Amino acid sequence: MSIFIITGISGSGKSVALRALEDAGYDCVDNLPVSLLENLVETLQTSGSEHIAVAIDARRGLSIQEIPTIIAKLKKHRSVQLIFLNATNEALLKRFSETRRRHPLSAKNLDHSQKSLIDAIDLERQMLSSLSENALQIDTSNALSSSLRQWILDLTENTQPGLTLLLESFGFKSGLPQDADLVFDLRCIPNPYYEETLRHLSGNDQEVVDFLNLQPDFEKLRQDILLFIHNWLPKYQKSGRSYLTVGVGCTGGQHRSVAMVNHLFLSCSKNQTDLFKNINCLYRHRDLSAAHNKSPH
Repeated sequence: MSIFIITGISGSGKSVALRALEDAGYDCVDNLPVSLLENLVETLQTSGSEHIAVAIDARRGLSIQEIPTIIAKLKKHRSVQLIFLNATNEALLKRFSETRRRHPLSAKNLDHSQKSLIDAIDLERQMLSSLSENALQIDTSNALSSSLRQWILDLTENTQPGLTLLLESFGFKSGLPQDADLVFDLRCIPNPYYEETLRHLSGNDQEVVDFLNLQPDFEKLRQDILLFIHNWLPKYQKSGRSYLTVGVGCTGGQHRSVAMVNHLFLSCSKNQTDLFKNINCLYRHRDLSAAHNKSPH
């Protein structure tokens, strides 16, 4: 049985993620009380369901702290993925302004005071902080709904037990990814953007890859990153982590970082050594436009 638990900051895309899972054939429940999670799983499993997704938010209060314990129980006999969706305050404020929706924690408190939107967001971050540490974090600040939907669908294809290694390209000009555990900077590598024939292409295009492969430092950096992952991945596994996100950045997130992540993904996903046997390897291009987003080959 495969179970997805979607949580995170309001306005970061939980509804989009849940709809994507519903389209993928999952039985979905939104805004589920934590106390009902185990019973729901047992009931649906008894009825023959193999794929379950639930969304839980901060309105569940202190009961949210029980989720790690419940997940540990469920993981004994099932595949469980905890997904934490996040976004910058700037992005969240813009979204709430555009949709004119009220934040779920901005209602009056016990002392009858009214919370401002930014106060509600900060309170929610505080309430959910313990969950984010043990989840696969996805920063949706610069993501289109269609991109988030595809990221979630990609996750449904990698539900086997073991640590999930997510390789993420990004552009420094759009900010560091909030979900990255490690970050590598490729801005020291010659930029294909300044080659007129390559400017309109991306790191998914062979012409850009060929240009970068001619740069000795690009290959050296690729080998160094792979060596770092190979040496330190066992330490992260032993620490009990379920997810590790490696960010690879260049200036705009279009050329160098995209090509590097593709290289790293192919190297890691095709690695048949004992180290990678129980590793679920995924990739994501955060800032790459949909027109350029192709699968590595």
